[in-house]
Amino acid sequence: MSSKYDQEIEELLALYQRQREGAAETRRRINEVTGTATAPRQTVKVTVSAQGDVTGIDFPTGAFRRLTPKELSEALLKTIAEARRDALEQVSQLSGLQLPSGTCVADLLQGRGDPRTLLPETPGMPDEVRDYIDNGLDAGGIRG
Repeated sequence: MSSKYDQEIEELLALYQRQREGAAETRRRINEVTGTATAPRQTVKVTVSAQGDVTGIDFPTGAFRRLTPKELSEALLKTIAEARRDALEQVSQLSGLQLPSGTCVADLLQGRGDPRTLLPETPGMPDEVRDYIDNGLDAGGIRG
């Protein structure tokens, strides 16, 4: 015999499955993100992955030849940081719609946010389901 909560439980399970599939799709899209930045005077162009790993360094012009080693090093470091910010912003835009309001993806990815904000302490569910979980069925029914 099925309880009156079977349909709600099935709906919750279907919702969970949709959320899980959505998370997998978001992960796929994040993996495709690349951030790019070009230094002033096009001395260097840097490409990074969504994780911030440098995947490409190009010198679009010969301008880098006029730089001292220190200037070139500074240009590289600044351009890498800029490319990482670009990638992080793209990841934030992809992920932000699925996070609770007030949760900043960039903060989470950079270790500054509280991951506990992603899921509430008590999962959301209809009051009837919460009562069923806490108390089971009444008067001789099946106990939860």
